Amino acid sequence: MPSRVTGARVVGSRKVKNQAVLLVAGHWLMLSVAINIGFLLKIIHDGNLGMDWYAFNGNGVAVSSLASYTAEPKPGNDVQIQEKYINLDHGDPTMYQSYWKQMGERTTIVISGWQSVSYFSDTKNLCWFLEPGFAKAVTRLHNLVGNAETANRHIVVGTGSTQLFQAVLYALCPSDASDPMSIVSAAPFYSSYPLIAECLKSGLYKWKGYTNDFDKDEPYIELVTYPNNPDGSIRGAVFNGSGGILIHDVAYYWPQYTPISSRADHDIMLFTLSKSTGHAGTRLGWALVKDEAIAKKMVKFIEISSIGVSKDSQNRAAKTLDVISDTYEDAETSNESKRFFDFGYEEMAKRWRQLREAVNKGKRFSLPNLPVGKCNFSNRTFGTQPAFAWVKCEHASVSDCESFLKQHKILTRGGEHFGSSKKYVRISLIGYEEDYNEFIRRLSLINSEESP
Repeated sequence: MPSRVTGARVVGSRKVKNQAVLLVAGHWLMLSVAINIGFLLKIIHDGNLGMDWYAFNGNGVAVSSLASYTAEPKPGNDVQIQEKYINLDHGDPTMYQSYWKQMGERTTIVISGWQSVSYFSDTKNLCWFLEPGFAKAVTRLHNLVGNAETANRHIVVGTGSTQLFQAVLYALCPSDASDPMSIVSAAPFYSSYPLIAECLKSGLYKWKGYTNDFDKDEPYIELVTYPNNPDGSIRGAVFNGSGGILIHDVAYYWPQYTPISSRADHDIMLFTLSKSTGHAGTRLGWALVKDEAIAKKMVKFIEISSIGVSKDSQNRAAKTLDVISDTYEDAETSNESKRFFDFGYEEMAKRWRQLREAVNKGKRFSLPNLPVGKCNFSNRTFGTQPAFAWVKCEHASVSDCESFLKQHKILTRGGEHFGSSKKYVRISLIGYEEDYNEFIRRLSLINSEESP
């Protein structure tokens, strides 16, 4: 009996020791995991993990740029930002993030689990997936700003203005035509137009671009960007053929970019949340369409391609647009420092002032002359200050401005993508402030050097 008791004690003692060893090992494992996660979070926070962004090569094919795009730069890390590539190729509107941060919880919405279950938003509406709250917020903001006529218009919502552009091409082109309809736009035109038009190799339409020998007697669709992307010019239709149909892309017709001189009153007008409020990630756009038949065909295209548009995105956007309107219409909240369009105007004015000062330091670069006008919304008189700068490399030795700036770790989009010369580049002005300031510093240094 004693030996059995002793044996049991020995076995029990071994079990306790084994459990202790496993417990200690478990603690060390958890500590190791925590340390590694900590290092990973520090790397992400410091902006060392690059994210590829896609640019376009000379053949119009999307290609990955250098791993140069990072998350929000860490303020004060001057050495790091001076060594990295500054990606100004794309129009990612992160400039607006600081404004929405200062607004705190005012644009926060709560979406319960039972919401957004059905495909349908309003079965009585021509656009059956359009959330009524979003439609009201869009109409309210346009009426406040005075930048678009909303009466007797159908609102069609889409996943960004890109989907709406595809939808309107589908709606305008007859399916029984013997030849595809030509899509034209005066150069320099938005670089994505030919890519979108040619993406599906559709038999309904084809990209014609801007050619002097275009036969204006045949049916065509002309794209008018107002103000124009990339050069910020204010222009109307260029072609005057009797068979032409106009699509107006008015993504930038907001008072932070250009004076609002009148209500845009066109048959088809495309808007996007990304450039109006800065919420590019919400992926939402809307069209104001006069003709009911065209609006119905646009809705059908969106129904076929994506079975509607996210309700969550629409509800979030509605809240954002209403908050903007509230700050102008509500006397108690009408604090100018917290009004969105005032913030946007001041920020764009500052960035354009910095850019012009940098360009004027030498003769390597030039900028176009932009129109000045009175804004009916803000009562300011100012020159158009677009989201993009159309910069020309003036020196004869530089034939490819995009490649030249890339040597200085500045990524831009070359003029050939816009139907223009390689002497030009489009530069985004609406990114993070730290990146923009570093771009201005580099441009000033380049321009102050002696010409080669």
